[in-house]
Parts: sequence; C-alpha cells; structure tokens
Amino acid sequence: MLDTTEQRDTTAPPEERRGCLFALSQPPLMIFLAVIGCLLLMASLHDLLML
Repeated sequence: MLDTTEQRDTTAPPEERRGCLFALSQPPLMIFLAVIGCLLLMASLHDLLML
C-alpha cells in the first residue's frame, strides 16, 4: 500500500495564485499608469493655475 505522503510528493504542485500586487509589478502597466497620472496632474494644474 502506498503512503499518502508519497503520493503527494509525486504530484505536481498546484499553480500559485497571483494577486493584484503581481499585476501592478509589471513594467508596461506601471508605465501606462504613470503616463495617465501625469496627464491627469497636468490637466488639474492647468485648470487650477491657468484658468
């Protein structure tokens, strides 16, 4: 009879769940968010200071 611990060792480990922090660590997403943030900042400063 096989021990249950032996069976667990031979099976492949389940895939790791990746959350929101993993998604935010991707460079293209961070560049996109930085560009959008800069555009919003420039628009808000224009509204506050120039108009």
